Amino acid sequence: MLLSKNQLKDNVAGYLFVAPMLIGSAVLILFPIIASFILSLTDWNFVTGLAGANFVGLDNFVTLFSDSVFLKGLTNNFILLLVVPIGLTLSLILAVVINKGVYFKDTFKVIYFMPYISSTVAIALVFQVLFHPTQGPINQTLMSLGIENVPGWIASSDWALVSVMIIIIWTQIGFQVILYIAALQNIPPQLYEAAEVDGASMWYKFKNITVPLVTPTTFLLLIQGIVSTFKVFDLIIVLTEGGPANSSTIPVLYMYQQAFEELKTGYASAISVILFLILVVITFLQWMGQKKWVNY
Repeated sequence: MLLSKNQLKDNVAGYLFVAPMLIGSAVLILFPIIASFILSLTDWNFVTGLAGANFVGLDNFVTLFSDSVFLKGLTNNFILLLVVPIGLTLSLILAVVINKGVYFKDTFKVIYFMPYISSTVAIALVFQVLFHPTQGPINQTLMSLGIENVPGWIASSDWALVSVMIIIIWTQIGFQVILYIAALQNIPPQLYEAAEVDGASMWYKFKNITVPLVTPTTFLLLIQGIVSTFKVFDLIIVLTEGGPANSSTIPVLYMYQQAFEELKTGYASAISVILFLILVVITFLQWMGQKKWVNY
């Protein structure tokens, strides 16, 4: 079917308006993804230029899954996912408390939101002092309370990842609280009034009214939180550099080390491909599963 001149002009105008976004997405997102898949099949060192790229097939992936550091980092990353449900639970409880029975709500919103907009590097440096195993204020306080075997925090292979998780929860909680408060304010008060007339308890109202009606926000924060845990880089590299003994390393940090310290660009690209595929699978499962528990 032939288009009229007006329809053709409208189409051209529409394409021109979306062109900057399409070109930007292609250059900054689509092209790097395709390039990573191609480079993951080589042993390329970017210093040598493209002429130095040698095709090795799936060798990088075979090596990757026998690489103890990568496997350790992948395990750490899946443990790091625990910050998502813990953070969402704490955020929802705080949002309910602030929304219901706290004066100066706007002030509390700002207080909780400040860590989220603060510099990650600055936060890491502050927590390096707080988590110092002997002179840090946290352990000094614990020892003053009579606790002898205080945690080693970032200096301990048993506590380094836990320290990172605590900081992530602390920084993310403000953003999550703000969104949950907005979701709570959209719940019709008549639902709570009807439940009170029927003699419903606070827990019953929370479980059967509040939680189901904020599930769209929970779903949004769930996706954002999971993706964020696979992108934690600046916090870990400043706080622990992946140590001690790789106890806090994750694949994105290992990818950086392989690409820019070991100059193994092909190997680093293989790591990025694995991370990409993991996120695609997780996101797909979330979108399929949300039909059963998200109430729109």
